[in-house]
Amino acid sequence: MERVVENFLQYVKIDTQSSEESTSTPSTAKQHQLARLLERQLQEMGAEDITYDKEHCYLYASIPSAPGCEQAPVIGFIAHMDTAPAVTGEGVKPRIVEDYDGKDIVLHQEKQIVMKVKDFPELPSYQGKRLIVTDGTTLLGADDKAGVAEIMAMAEYLLQHKEIAHGRIRIGFTPDEEVGAGADHFDVALFGADYAYTVDGGRLGELEYENFNAAGAKVIVHGRSVHPGEAKDKMRNAILLAQEFQAMLPVSENPMYTCGYEGFYHLDQLHGTVEEAIAEYIIRDHDREKFEKKKESFWQIGDFLNRKYGEGTFTIEMKDSYYNMKEMIEEHMHLVENARAAMEELEIHPVVVPIRGGTDGARLSFMGLPCPNLCTGGQNFHGCFEYACADEMEMIVRLLVRIAEKYGSASKDLTK
Repeated sequence: MERVVENFLQYVKIDTQSSEESTSTPSTAKQHQLARLLERQLQEMGAEDITYDKEHCYLYASIPSAPGCEQAPVIGFIAHMDTAPAVTGEGVKPRIVEDYDGKDIVLHQEKQIVMKVKDFPELPSYQGKRLIVTDGTTLLGADDKAGVAEIMAMAEYLLQHKEIAHGRIRIGFTPDEEVGAGADHFDVALFGADYAYTVDGGRLGELEYENFNAAGAKVIVHGRSVHPGEAKDKMRNAILLAQEFQAMLPVSENPMYTCGYEGFYHLDQLHGTVEEAIAEYIIRDHDREKFEKKKESFWQIGDFLNRKYGEGTFTIEMKDSYYNMKEMIEEHMHLVENARAAMEELEIHPVVVPIRGGTDGARLSFMGLPCPNLCTGGQNFHGCFEYACADEMEMIVRLLVRIAEKYGSASKDLTK
């Protein structure tokens, strides 16, 4: 199990940041570097059916079933190789804080970058454990290289311990999850699993089978530029009109004020000139009906402002991104119950929470592969204060092995 930390420290040093601006797949060629390393490591450990999609940067492999478990369901474990575009993933310098004392952590002495308990109040709960941190100038990449490392450690452990009863295990590593494209070219038929888990969550014990319904929206505002000295009754400042649009959205449904099952409208970017401004949004809600109402409200605001300022002043482009996988998982709740039972057997406290985001598993569930999400032991994703707990990562490898064991004694008919 200790191999997981060694894996992780190696993987995070490889820059696999994806790009929202790119139109290629993968969105950045550098993601192939990690895929090639993983392919080589899978070959060396004796995994089977290794398939590397060199065009799209997907990697698949198998762990053969133990003797007598050939009729068990085929279970998949999936993680994504890319890291978030929000903060650089180049030059990551991970270090392990041994026997953490529960106090502020100085990440970079010279630059005075400190991860403070007052900002991250969960930190003291890790006292006595090993925390993997950065130097405060990059993200760490625990999202989701912790999941990648855990799956790889599980695979090696099962291949070395053939006495463990488990069915055929499928492994999948994807690119571009962080830019919403992780499932775009995932070959569900080739993967060949009956069920799967993404390993892409947070602290130990998190178990998730609900996520947001999600849409992306772009508001394009067409203004009119006139010399400000002669602008009275003539100028139409697109930047100010975009602000007016934002002001009409419910303040309480801003992500800064929401939690749990509460949805939101999030203004992600705003840029432009007097002549034209573009506001980019994401719209989220766990409840499908509320999600549709949020989208309808967006259109209604656009219609109102077009009546006020003239048809065509506001143009809205909107596209659904993914839906709440609960709709698909509810028919296969054994996935949740077996994961919960495996946690309890390992004395891990299960915390079933909704994902305030999405995973590859959300889309894969609607592609015919039911796929709830498991914890990775990481925290503070997408930022310079990201960290992972080495002790939790080792425990999560044990959890993946235990889940595999649980399905080793099941028949496919019993789980349908």
